[in-house]
Amino acid sequence: MPRLDVREIPPPERHPKIHDAFDELDSGEVLEIVNDHEPKPLFYEMQAEVESFDADSYEVEREGSQKFVAKFPKQ
Repeated sequence: MPRLDVREIPPPERHPKIHDAFDELDSGEVLEIVNDHEPKPLFYEMQAEVESFDADSYEVEREGSQKFVAKFPKQ
């Protein structure tokens, strides 16, 4: 599963990098994102703008105060 740790990436650059990585996935693959906050804004953005994003299968786990791991599946 492709994994992208965006915690060290400047915030304005995060969503474009995530979108690029998601675009490279094949159908049925999942992009795992490691972030310093729950990526709800990204979830809503993907849900609204990316037809191949499987919002129903999205998952996020908190692994500490500064670590959230979210799974963005592609249909």
